[in-house]
Amino acid sequence: MKSLKVIAMSLSAGIIMASCNNLAKGTAIGAGGGAVLGAVVGKLLGNVAVGAAVGTAVGAGTGALIGKHMDKVKKQAEAVQNAQVEAVQDANGLQAVKVTFDSGILFNTSSSVLSQTAKNSLTQFANSVLKVNTDCDVAIQGYTDNQGWKGCTPEQSVQKNLDLSQQRAQAVTTYLQSIGVSSNQIRSTIGYGEDGPVADNSTKAGQAQNRRVEVYLYASQAMIQAAEAGTLN
Repeated sequence: MKSLKVIAMSLSAGIIMASCNNLAKGTAIGAGGGAVLGAVVGKLLGNVAVGAAVGTAVGAGTGALIGKHMDKVKKQAEAVQNAQVEAVQDANGLQAVKVTFDSGILFNTSSSVLSQTAKNSLTQFANSVLKVNTDCDVAIQGYTDNQGWKGCTPEQSVQKNLDLSQQRAQAVTTYLQSIGVSSNQIRSTIGYGEDGPVADNSTKAGQAQNRRVEVYLYASQAMIQAAEAGTLN
């Protein structure tokens, strides 16, 4: 398994080709200004931490208010069709919300073109969650299984999976922005390829679970400041 070693500051994802010729060299991400990438991107392998760079520890009272607010966000996300929702912690130890979309719902095999079902679910997600919670920052992450590509060496397959995961994550970001989600709200778009499996890649069922796009909603600087001031609802 190949870990993501370098995070670039601009997006230049290549197009997945039918053969293994002219593979894209590496994967890039896009990140909104004002966020420190080291805080946004945390530990890999199924335990990715996200969070605004706050510089100092967040107090218990602030954390409690953010947790209460995120409970509301989680409930809203649970109403979205085809979304799997869970509460997680961000890099600051604050409650965040993780929304997972099965890539079998979002994309056809080996494709980064969103299906109509995907667009319907993402439109509902944008309108009922993201646009009404603009104080939540967002990180979008793409993952694949570890299956090889026909005619490719193992190393080429790893790279193609990495490229595909980036293109799928970017497809979600691009679509959300096209229907009115602010580019400032989506702080990072990252493809991790085969890294971070959540299930056993030796089974078809496990491979299906590993092919996914995860969307994290976490406290922005504005939300943390509102909680510190006692004005966060």
